[in-house]
Amino acid sequence: MSGIPAYRQVATDLRDKINSGDYAPGAKLPSERVLTEDYGVSRITIREAIGLLRSEGLVEPKQGKGLFVRNPPSVRRQSSTRLGRKARQENRAAFQGDAEASGFRPEVETTVRTEPASDDHGEALGVPPGTELLVRERIMKADGVTVQLSTSRLPRELTRGTAIEDENPGPGGIHQRLEDAGVRLDRFTEAVITRMPNTTAGLRDPHGVRACRRW
Repeated sequence: MSGIPAYRQVATDLRDKINSGDYAPGAKLPSERVLTEDYGVSRITIREAIGLLRSEGLVEPKQGKGLFVRNPPSVRRQSSTRLGRKARQENRAAFQGDAEASGFRPEVETTVRTEPASDDHGEALGVPPGTELLVRERIMKADGVTVQLSTSRLPRELTRGTAIEDENPGPGGIHQRLEDAGVRLDRFTEAVITRMPNTTAGLRDPHGVRACRRW
């Protein structure tokens, strides 16, 4: 691991212990003094490592008590109406409404790109493979902790020249922009499976809990 700053090496080891369950949600981490002795580094290095873990939403200090592993937020889906016109007219994006109703501060990071449709995506969207698609990838956080990853794919013939191609599509989100463009959304169909989460994408999996995948 030569060339990697010491604080990042310490943060990586602590992160691995959190994700493996060695430090379970709610568990207290060793003190700065103990960590300094365990890793053979300075207190400044330990503080930098802890600062990195705090920025990732993995740990939090409790005044007078020490540093603790955060409990992953549990965001409850409210109902099928979360995707309805009324919610869009009130400018309540689905995740935003779910997170706020569950008592968390929502945050969404969005990237937008294009790609040719694969065979599977083409079949799902009813377009030939190779058709240009707009891809919107979102990292959804509750109180700074990543709890959901979302990828939307739409044929560019529906999105070209609209705010759907912007990171922030405006009030009501992409569903409202589609209807503004004359695409009426009559119903939503979801399929749900479970699988082990990809921790490299930002989802925590400290106890081997399976993640839901919806499309």
